[in-house]
Amino acid sequence: MLMRALYVGLSAMWLAGGLAAAEDYAVEVTDQDRARLEAVKTFADNVLEQGRDRYGEAHTPLFVDGFNTETMEPVRWEYDGNEWIISNQANQQNLFRTLTGLTNLTGDERYKAEAKAAIRHMFEHQRSECGLLYWGGHQFVELENNTNVGEFDADCHEFKWSLPYYELMWEVDPDATQEFLEALWNAHILDWGRLDMNRHGSYGRAMGDLWDNEFDYPEPFFEGRALTFINAGSDLIYAALQLHALTGDEGPRLWGLRLAELYVNARHPETKLGVYQYSQPERREEPPDDPDDPRYTYSTYGDRAQRQFGPEFGDIALEGNFLRGDRGIYTRNALLQLKLAEQLGDAGEELLEWTREGMRAYAEHAYLPETNEVRPIWADGTDLTGFEIPRYGYFGPEGQVLSKQTASINFLYSYALGYRLTGDEALWEMARGVARGHGLGDLGERPGEGVDVNLDTNYSGPMALFALVDLYRAVEHEDYLALARRVGDNILEQRYHDGWFLPSPDHLNARVDAIEPLALLALDAVLRGAPEAVPQYNGGQGYIHGRFDGHGRTTDNSVIWNARR
Repeated sequence: MLMRALYVGLSAMWLAGGLAAAEDYAVEVTDQDRARLEAVKTFADNVLEQGRDRYGEAHTPLFVDGFNTETMEPVRWEYDGNEWIISNQANQQNLFRTLTGLTNLTGDERYKAEAKAAIRHMFEHQRSECGLLYWGGHQFVELENNTNVGEFDADCHEFKWSLPYYELMWEVDPDATQEFLEALWNAHILDWGRLDMNRHGSYGRAMGDLWDNEFDYPEPFFEGRALTFINAGSDLIYAALQLHALTGDEGPRLWGLRLAELYVNARHPETKLGVYQYSQPERREEPPDDPDDPRYTYSTYGDRAQRQFGPEFGDIALEGNFLRGDRGIYTRNALLQLKLAEQLGDAGEELLEWTREGMRAYAEHAYLPETNEVRPIWADGTDLTGFEIPRYGYFGPEGQVLSKQTASINFLYSYALGYRLTGDEALWEMARGVARGHGLGDLGERPGEGVDVNLDTNYSGPMALFALVDLYRAVEHEDYLALARRVGDNILEQRYHDGWFLPSPDHLNARVDAIEPLALLALDAVLRGAPEAVPQYNGGQGYIHGRFDGHGRTTDNSVIWNARR
């Protein structure tokens, strides 16, 4: 209870400070600086005015996931002849961060209040008996009848990089938040002794012993019945360590670090590369003979990399050891763990070192700075560039040639932050190469040294803006701030259309969970000298995955957010 009171007290203190400082800036601001903030306010006002539930007979404080910007009709999921208006609160967590940041920066309390009202409604009306909410990859609330929908796919709880804004949930209802975080672990951990866990969790599972379970310290790549993907594992690590931060309880911290360490233990002992998962799926039945059978790539037939590449590569050919492009290990997971380590201080030192070690290994073995590309490799360092896939399987069709890929801008944020927290020059060199490869110029031999950034860049990605804001926080070099402003202006010019943020003018549907406004607020907060005023972006992203009429099994990103005019 003491930790809860302390958290609420600190939140109230910040709000008071934010209101007092709402008109103060630490640097001279321009009309363009003000225009960026006004764009975010317009976006938020549009969400509050048009995004609230106004459908069916009973209206709620919930938000829709997005709009068709030509008709202003809410986006819908279509399955089996049904059309459901989507309200998936797991897909709105960056919106809630934006609304909270706006309240802190402007003093207008209604933004954060509306976010809290939506959270409170979910706790009161869309919570299962075990404490899980009806949201995530395979569940959402449809707003015509205010009922939860999951029959379009697995009808279960799923998180993969969702990373909700638990601090705000805690402000709304600490007991319900703690119950949810504990239910999340209880539903997704199938075997506590080995932490065999799955992305799918049951809404009907009774609470077990939780943090009082025994741990057996399993060997890497044990055969399990689940899929220990790092996208789902990251959400569990984050949930446990956030619960520790909010309550002070040691149980969730211990188990969160145990889970993180299983990925570390499964890294290749020589290269320190990997892994996407620390287990391999148990073979429970024989695969079909026909590779065109839609079940052919199911995990019930054993490790899919071993089936596809084992004859050529032997024991290294496991799903967890296959590293190709940006699978999230060194971007989203690294970013999340770095931020957790910074938040936890001394309690996060192990997490920080594990993350640094893995990022350094990837920079050494996979990254090509001269071309800003990453090689497809096995975790033992074997370069797969040019390898022709010999048979159809989970990782591609027969005859496909594995190739190098451009290192995404996501690496810039994680590697720049990694350098700030560790001082590891290998991390800085990769961040520098990624920035140069995306046309941002030279960040310098080290932060603030030999800087030659490209202030004429037309790059408009929000991840670059987050990275530059963080760099400026670390080293107040004026060129980092100037480049951040330039990227922010590009976002306004290229991605802001009629009060909504879109990847391009050709995109049809606008998400309420767009991260561009959150990035612009992060910049505004730094201009004020108050970066803590805006909740930090931690790599989280919402999604829906399931069957959609006319498209088969797909995602909302494919059929809704990538739709063109």
